[in-house]
Amino acid sequence: MGSATAYQLAKRGVTVLGLDRFSPPHVYGSTHGETRITRQAIGEGEEYVPLVLRSHEIWRELERETGRMLLMQNGGLILANAGGESHLHGKPDFFGRTVSAAEKFGITHEILEASEIRKRFSPFHLQGNERGYYEPEAGFLNPEACVKAQLDLSESYGATLHRGETVTAILPDADKAGATVTTDRGSYHAERLILTAGSWLPQLLEAPLLRIPQIQFPVYRQVLYWFRVNGDIRAFLPENFPVFIWSHGGSSEGIYGFPALNGKAGGVKVATEQFIEAVTPETVSREVTPSESQQMYRENIAGFLPSLSENCVRAVTCLYTVAPDSRFVLASHPAHPQIFVASPCSGHGFKHSAAIGKAIADWATQTPSSLDLSSFGFPT
Repeated sequence: MGSATAYQLAKRGVTVLGLDRFSPPHVYGSTHGETRITRQAIGEGEEYVPLVLRSHEIWRELERETGRMLLMQNGGLILANAGGESHLHGKPDFFGRTVSAAEKFGITHEILEASEIRKRFSPFHLQGNERGYYEPEAGFLNPEACVKAQLDLSESYGATLHRGETVTAILPDADKAGATVTTDRGSYHAERLILTAGSWLPQLLEAPLLRIPQIQFPVYRQVLYWFRVNGDIRAFLPENFPVFIWSHGGSSEGIYGFPALNGKAGGVKVATEQFIEAVTPETVSREVTPSESQQMYRENIAGFLPSLSENCVRAVTCLYTVAPDSRFVLASHPAHPQIFVASPCSGHGFKHSAAIGKAIADWATQTPSSLDLSSFGFPT
């Protein structure tokens, strides 16, 4: 969100200062791991669809401007057991809601029976009662490349970026004319302040003047795994294998994954989600133990993607900052309208980030916007 907003503002000639305690793109937050799914029919709610559609346009604009590949539309498959629960990001009937959004917005798609899924995508081991939603224009983004492209462009348009600088305090002006940000290096004043702090947002909102009673944004540790391919890798290559989300009815809500991008040795990335144990970015364990990888394989890989080996070639952690009902918060601070909060995004925000950056830039410059953020206010 921060890189997208900095780019959109700098392109308009606005004076922009970006602050980050690390040097993005980095591995400490929620925007790393080589790939993020993007899909156009959003089962989490129809209000998200205009954001992802506009984001796809912006990714292509960025590709033309930088010459870098950011978005691959190799197709996306959502799998659910017929008659079973399809639950994702706090929403029941995720499958049905996805189909409804596709029909409403005219998004190209197919509904596939298990026999057709087996024929087209042989790595999936199906029971026979599954149904699939296939969207040919879904795919994946390279999050590190997207962040870097937007930061590079923002600097080329005149933005100032301070990397490795930690915010220690935020003081809103009493007359709501601006805010002062203090860091471990200095102090800065701006007319508009935009907080895109991800998993560090809860700490920033603990400041007395920024605290919002009865609102909590817990942070959850997630793990991304890459499992080696047994046998022929061709079935897992991007031209043959889609990104996928599978509500398989096992011990977790399901799994999601990607094609093989770095050969057999690079493995296939598969992950699940957990919302049980809350952490902080300082206390989270970033090491993934062999027992975690073995459990992931046993419960979510062996019975569903049998062509993958139990050999986990790589595993990394990331952080989800979660709002009630797994929604987004994209709104001015209730007590300080000069401060905009763009987080948390509850684990499904990256695909929308390019358009959200544009919408925030519209807010900051008081420009009428074609993007409606009214559904993403602070929870009450």
